[in-house]
Amino acid sequence: DRAKKITKSLINLFNKSGISFGVLGVEESCSGDPAKRAGNEFLFQMQALSNIEVLNSYQVKKIVTACPHCFNTIKNEYPELGGIYEVVHHSQLIDQLINDGKLKIKDDRFNGKKITFHDPCYLGRHNGEYDAPRKVLQSVLKEGSIKEMEQSKSESFCCGAGGGNMWYEIKAGERINQNRVKQAVSTDAKTVAAACNFCNIMLEDGVKTTGNENNINVLDIAEIVSKGLSD
Repeated sequence: DRAKKITKSLINLFNKSGISFGVLGVEESCSGDPAKRAGNEFLFQMQALSNIEVLNSYQVKKIVTACPHCFNTIKNEYPELGGIYEVVHHSQLIDQLINDGKLKIKDDRFNGKKITFHDPCYLGRHNGEYDAPRKVLQSVLKEGSIKEMEQSKSESFCCGAGGGNMWYEIKAGERINQNRVKQAVSTDAKTVAAACNFCNIMLEDGVKTTGNENNINVLDIAEIVSKGLSD
């Protein structure tokens, strides 16, 4: 349900910018990333080949996703199975739309504020994209600033969901998402921006379980831009 709000914000940006786009609807299924990271290569290939068949039947050439896991999997692993597409993360597309003047930031609710950005592993360290989400945020912040966490960009700290960790409880040591939230709070920013649904869930859980609901909130970059759009 939380991810649906992010998707709605992204669709709002598409509509405001006049982009022509389509969705697969009930024909869309998981990219297969969780299965592959958990070690089930057979299930991954079943899911991937099924997706490729559907995508190719509609002659899809370009795919936009708000999920870095899907971004990485479809961009880097689908070609081996016959699925060759131009794959774009939503931060990259939003950055392009702002630069092209198709999205105009008018609302000043974030102007002059401080935001910290959490680098998703599969956008940053695995695919080298650090600039696009930061440029998007700076466009909204205007005179404000991005406060980098203790570990950021190529040295960024995982949210704790990758590799299948989303689906089981950590039994020993400290919870990764709680440590990451503590790093975010220490920047004195009131908002931590995410660019991944997995990260969003883990960070929000970390905010609640560390008692920081009044200190910082979590928003996806699409939500932040959507709130700042002119009509």
